[in-house]
Amino acid sequence: MRTALLQSSGRPGSVAENLKVLDEAAGRAAAAGAGLLITPEMFLTGYAIGDDIARLAEAADGDSADAVAEVAGRHGLAVAYGYPERAGESVYNAVQLISADGVRLAGYRKTHLFGCFERDHFTPGDQQVVQAELNGLTVGLLICYDVEFPENVRAHALAGTDLLVVPTAQMHPYQFVAESMIPVRAFESQMYVAYVNRVGPEGGFEFVGLSTLAGPDGVARARAGRTEQLVFADADPVFLAASREANPYLQDRRPGLYGSLV
Repeated sequence: MRTALLQSSGRPGSVAENLKVLDEAAGRAAAAGAGLLITPEMFLTGYAIGDDIARLAEAADGDSADAVAEVAGRHGLAVAYGYPERAGESVYNAVQLISADGVRLAGYRKTHLFGCFERDHFTPGDQQVVQAELNGLTVGLLICYDVEFPENVRAHALAGTDLLVVPTAQMHPYQFVAESMIPVRAFESQMYVAYVNRVGPEGGFEFVGLSTLAGPDGVARARAGRTEQLVFADADPVFLAASREANPYLQDRRPGLYGSLV
């Protein structure tokens, strides 16, 4: 499945403008044959927008979800987008996957919140593995800091995730995560990992870009730079099956020895 990674911080604070950015990117991605377009973390509203996070948060089936579904249906490709999800009095840092025919396939709430900023504005999610079937692949969802915990990625591997979608807001000086950790996660858990970042200054943060789609061989199939970009790479189930056959990590596990980890 050709996968499009939208590296952009959009227009922080404006849902309407970010929907326009998404629509334009979806058109370009569809023209290039992509079956899935992935945005960064909190793309719909912006990340470093303070109390506007709560003001702009919406339900998973709210007006913005309908707008994204319309974009996905009109361009004929699935969309995974980051946004603040409101559920009652709680606000979650979330990602939602919508199919090419506008159906909401899966929603995930970030479980590992990073730093005081996130802990002040979000409630942590409590579901580790969220998946959906898309174009012959099992797609899993995590967000940013979540992928830095190997337990999360291994849980997805054991649940059969083929392509792990990770919207992120990776900031300076942690660019080694995009450069080194993501390919290692893909290799050690035998899956594709799509890590899609914001870029440039926003609030007090400097987002580093470097979005990538890494394969189960630990090789980056696509690597963005440090500007707004739309990059493409393929997640190939045939190659993935061959890699899993050749790499014994998952088969050689000895879970009986790992009890002390929990």
